[in-house]
Amino acid sequence: MFNSKRYRMTRPTLRLRRSMPALCRDCLREIAPARRCPACGSPRVLSHPELSSLSIAHMDCDAFYASVEKRDDPSLEGKPLIIGGGRRGVVSTACYVARIRGVRSAMPMFQALKLCPEAVVVPPRMDAYVDASRAIRAMMEDLTPAIEPLSLDEAFLDMTGTTRLHGAPPAVMLAGLVKRMKDELGLTGSIGLSHNKFLAKVASDLDKPHGFSVIGEAETMTFLNDKPVSLIWGVGAVTKAALDKAGIRTFSDLLRWEQVDLIARFGGTGERLWHLARGQDRRRVSAHEPVKSISKETTFNTDTSDPDILDGHIWRLSEQVADRAKAKGQAGRIVTLKLKRSDFKTLTRRTSLHDPTQLADRIYRTARALFDQLNDPGPYRLIGCGISDLSAPDGADRAGDLLDPNAARRSKAERATDDIRSKFGKKAIVKGRALR
Repeated sequence: MFNSKRYRMTRPTLRLRRSMPALCRDCLREIAPARRCPACGSPRVLSHPELSSLSIAHMDCDAFYASVEKRDDPSLEGKPLIIGGGRRGVVSTACYVARIRGVRSAMPMFQALKLCPEAVVVPPRMDAYVDASRAIRAMMEDLTPAIEPLSLDEAFLDMTGTTRLHGAPPAVMLAGLVKRMKDELGLTGSIGLSHNKFLAKVASDLDKPHGFSVIGEAETMTFLNDKPVSLIWGVGAVTKAALDKAGIRTFSDLLRWEQVDLIARFGGTGERLWHLARGQDRRRVSAHEPVKSISKETTFNTDTSDPDILDGHIWRLSEQVADRAKAKGQAGRIVTLKLKRSDFKTLTRRTSLHDPTQLADRIYRTARALFDQLNDPGPYRLIGCGISDLSAPDGADRAGDLLDPNAARRSKAERATDDIRSKFGKKAIVKGRALR
């Protein structure tokens, strides 16, 4: 257990903390700027004039899935490792050894293996990653209640007002967090510390892996000036192409535009860009950011047009979505079906229900109807389904279906099946269509 009292500063150190010129990230001592820590000799010394006053942080685990796999299987250490499906799947993540060869997340597996043919490929073990994520989250909660998780392996933390609580400024406690992660979990993370969420996330990417970077308020404009706009979180290929067409490639290019002109050209995105170009981000760290959708998808080993195989996948995906919805205590009013053809063209269809659902049977029947309406022969390489427009399950699945008198009976049977599986395991009852 991380004990903040262990890092409580002495009175002389508290007087020094007003400027806090430097911090040793290994022994967590506040020191005068130096190339090495005079106490422990570590070269991992962090120095910044605003180190004691900044409190918005972004923590990003380093190659999280791959790091968990290497921790649990030491024989993988030093080898290029890819987490993902078969040769027809995509890369979930890759270790830094594989990334040096050009392997990236979401890259088709066949392309990744061309770049790094000697890579070890292992399927994802979500249970192990969730367990590690929960352990890290518990460590974060020892520091602050203001945590906004973005995924299993990254989160924003607002450490405002915690100096008095812990007897040490946020920078010290954050360095202690990643030290504890490494010591107790065998995992590393990188910290970005700044005065808002945008810059904290930018900072966390500056010194990976196992890094700690700071962007102060006074240096914000100087830091951003020559940086590419692709640095902005959410600026993907489409937005980047639109900005490039307008002659906007760097933050300094953005600064030449009036706010009204950016809004006229890019709508709401233009207003956001105007503020971010000046390092302004008023978003708060939200500890209760709602989940917007629940979805699952799978990539086939071989392209298929077989309706029976596709039907089996629609059922299995619907069941997985329903299981997650029930576990999270949520229901969705919009059902979405997604297919990717062999030529990589993506087809998406969605429909709204009269009342929200969390039942696999209803998600499946709705998604199957969307599939039947496609009138596209395929073949397909990927299929997925999901629910959105989420709400509490109180009013879910109550309207029934006047056109389907058996809907209520199937709903009751599914609830009974859930009870049996909770007692005897998920494989206690398996539907015939799930075996296709």
